[in-house]
Amino acid sequence: MENKKCFCDTGLLFSDCCGLYLENNNKAATALTLMRSRYSAYAIHNANYLLETTSVSERKYYSKAEILNWATSNKWQKLEILSFTENTVEFKAYFLDSKNQPQAHYEFSTFKFENNAWFYVDGKFE
Repeated sequence: MENKKCFCDTGLLFSDCCGLYLENNNKAATALTLMRSRYSAYAIHNANYLLETTSVSERKYYSKAEILNWATSNKWQKLEILSFTENTVEFKAYFLDSKNQPQAHYEFSTFKFENNAWFYVDGKFE
């Protein structure tokens, strides 16, 4: 994915943005950075990263198969950050569904910092 813009819409190259976390195993320094990298993980169908960056206490609610199905059945178009704080991110993820119909996923996500890393905890959806 060298010389390709990052999926999270920062305008940076993937290798200089979310690729640092998805390919080089760096830890996201902020909840916002983790959220952006998780969006990119959906775009490249990296279910392992999505599970690994979900809080251990919440992983039982997710399955790799379900994550992979959601990631692969949609064509991810754009990420829009609406607001963020130290441990929350409000965003819209735009995608084309399996029928090629435009959709928007709204979420207000909560993250926590534990064991020197940020993790996704949960989200409120509309």
